[in-house]
Amino acid sequence: MTNIKNPYLPDIATVTRIIDETPTIKSYQVIFNDQETMKNFSFQPGQVGQLSVFGVGEATFVINSPPTRMEYLQFSVMKVGEVTKAIHELSVGDQIGVRAPLGNWFPYEEMKGKKILFIGGGIGLAPLRTLILYMLDNRPDYGDITIIYGARTPIDLCYKDDLKEWESHSDVELILTVDTEFPGWDKRVGFVPTVLNEVAPSPENTIAITCGPPIMIKYVLQGLARLNFKDDRIITTLEKRMKCGIGLCGRCNIGSMYVCKDGPVFSLAQLREYPSEI
Repeated sequence: MTNIKNPYLPDIATVTRIIDETPTIKSYQVIFNDQETMKNFSFQPGQVGQLSVFGVGEATFVINSPPTRMEYLQFSVMKVGEVTKAIHELSVGDQIGVRAPLGNWFPYEEMKGKKILFIGGGIGLAPLRTLILYMLDNRPDYGDITIIYGARTPIDLCYKDDLKEWESHSDVELILTVDTEFPGWDKRVGFVPTVLNEVAPSPENTIAITCGPPIMIKYVLQGLARLNFKDDRIITTLEKRMKCGIGLCGRCNIGSMYVCKDGPVFSLAQLREYPSEI
């Protein structure tokens, strides 16, 4: 008789490192307790996982470490509710449940040979990070990489060590911005969509990938349209509360589509086919 794993049953993992990204965001590096599970685990850039704190509940977060670096899995958590508050109270050595990988992923194979434009805001850099690192680890496969990233203040920028590293790459253009003037900040000032319009990247042979607060994405999409990016060359992610993570409970459905199963990654062309409630 074949053993079929219960899809609702998490694997147990240990928190090995906690990084304070901002006053409200922490990144957790975890490894599965079972060595075979860790050894055999695989995922694609953009897929997510459900993290569970026993006795409290579970919530969905993108795996923001890349599949090219499998020493651990990394998840970044913004403290906004009961589950995320409980995760923020964890310490190195504590146990956590992980159900992953879930959902679809960025079409990175189709992006080979293309220029890549990343546009992120705040914690929205998390799903972009996994793809950026994957592409840097497979650099010859991709063209020019441009990253436009912003937050409310410099304190609210995530992955500061990564930003320093990317800034040092001669083949990566990193454009950082904050919403308003801030003491000691000598880079751009302005909202991400405004900076996008100022930079005005060419759509020629370029794929744009954006993630951030919904209001930012709204105006970024408008900006990309003005720059003549086609809908099928614009990729984004949807955030909608997920429960089961496998398309059964119906919590995250939009029409006949389930964000947890059919997403969270979509091209703008795909989203045009769904109800306007998105």
